[in-house]
Amino acid sequence: MSEERKVEVIEREPCYQGFFSLERVHLRHSLHRGGMSPVLVREILEKGDVVALLPYDPVTDTVVMIEQFRVGAIGNAPSAWLLEIVAGLMEPGEPPEDVARREATEEAGLAVRRIEPIARFFATPSKSSELTHLYCGEVDASGAGGVHGLVHEGEDIRVIPMAAEQAFALLETGRIDSAWPMIALMWLRTHRERLRGAWTGQAGSRASADGTVGDV
Repeated sequence: MSEERKVEVIEREPCYQGFFSLERVHLRHSLHRGGMSPVLVREILEKGDVVALLPYDPVTDTVVMIEQFRVGAIGNAPSAWLLEIVAGLMEPGEPPEDVARREATEEAGLAVRRIEPIARFFATPSKSSELTHLYCGEVDASGAGGVHGLVHEGEDIRVIPMAAEQAFALLETGRIDSAWPMIALMWLRTHRERLRGAWTGQAGSRASADGTVGDV
């Protein structure tokens, strides 16, 4: 933030504390036309930073998607079971790459080798402080599949490996409609050949996976 812009926080009110927390903030901020805004009242959904990872097998050109129930989609999507990628919340002081590796193991039974950062971004900064750290990770997808997740956290996660081209097609038809996998797959479509060359040393040396797993 440049020196000529500032935010003056006048008061913070805790409103709710559960799996998420809700905070009401009274503030003023610099205006583009000069001066300060009147006192504004805004609510912020606090959850902490999150890490999401697209598992990618460069040898077989396979991505590993997951399918799970999402309560936020029950009223506005064809199905409340969304095609996504592995993700999880960061603990204070935890490196994001460690979170990515942990979540890949818990949610998909995958060991991640090399990791490449894709982006850091706010998904809904008008109402949430959540910052996403998005990665692509090298995996061996040959044994990927089944149902995973931590039972005590209510996770019921179906693992679906598929050819990268199939994932791109699902993206184009709107079957993948969650932000993290959309951004990750768009990035992979641009960087796929570079990754295959870097991670295998023989870009395109093996044929792409052409099978599908399950109904998607």
